[in-house]
Amino acid sequence: MHRVAVLALEGVPPFELGIPSRVFGNAHDAEGGGLYEVTVCTADGRPVASDAGFTVTVNAGPEALERADTVIVPPTHAMDELTRGAPLPPALAEALARIRPGVRLVSICTGSHVLAAAGMLDGRRATTHWHSAPEFRRAFPRVLLDEDVLFVEDGDVLTSAGVAAGVDLCLYMIRRDHGTAVANRAARLCVVPPWRDGGQAQYIDRPVPEPTVATTTATRAWALERLDTPLSVDRLARHARMSVRTFSRRFRDEVGMTPVQWLTAQRLDLARQLLETSDLPVDLVAHRAGFGSANSLRQHMRGVLGVSPIAYRRTFRADGLVLAGD
Repeated sequence: MHRVAVLALEGVPPFELGIPSRVFGNAHDAEGGGLYEVTVCTADGRPVASDAGFTVTVNAGPEALERADTVIVPPTHAMDELTRGAPLPPALAEALARIRPGVRLVSICTGSHVLAAAGMLDGRRATTHWHSAPEFRRAFPRVLLDEDVLFVEDGDVLTSAGVAAGVDLCLYMIRRDHGTAVANRAARLCVVPPWRDGGQAQYIDRPVPEPTVATTTATRAWALERLDTPLSVDRLARHARMSVRTFSRRFRDEVGMTPVQWLTAQRLDLARQLLETSDLPVDLVAHRAGFGSANSLRQHMRGVLGVSPIAYRRTFRADGLVLAGD
């Protein structure tokens, strides 16, 4: 059982505080057993005020941080002074010091300010909510901030942007820990999309299209049914009945990435599912996912995941079966 400690701070938004419990609580093995134990704690074990007008009472104090395999820090609106150079409150600093070396550290939204103020993000890539990025960059110049993405993984430290990006990050961690099938089941139970790549843009600074304006939604659904076929941007644009230029611009506005980036992400996700849930040789997995060849699939998986298809299958296949041709 992987132990997750969620550190509730004064001024915490209830929605973000509840994300880890809800998402990790819906991660189960094939027999329905829970895979994570989530504990909400405070720095001193006392209740803290939320930003919604009620108090959060917890059953654990800083001792939960000592036992945790993953520590998650949700945002707080009560520590804006950290970006003005204020030190961490003593009780909080002492609580963070109890975290064991090598524990996975995670922040949601402006929880990254707490990790940064503790020096835990120095020299690392990280993100935060785009609105607070200018203050964050001035206050923590040693952090390699990228405010244009949903979440960032740098070794054993993971940071996310605001609200929904925290859901994306928790699902990503489940996927990394236990594979696509478990993460997808958790997403379905939460009624959220199972996969948004961390490199997507945080926000789109454009108005939502009017209902009369054509979108790329139908074309994306159409493409998902044909990932094993050649899908050029020109072919996608023709299906959407748009020029390539208009389609590419509208696609990026709606999805936050180019059509080629999106197609690669969808094909990689399909390949991972096939590797986890089928006995298909790697060559056939590559073909069905639209990569064309096993070599192309290997290159993409090594580039994104750092592992080969055979290594990925060994990690996530419970029976450990490796087939000829892998």
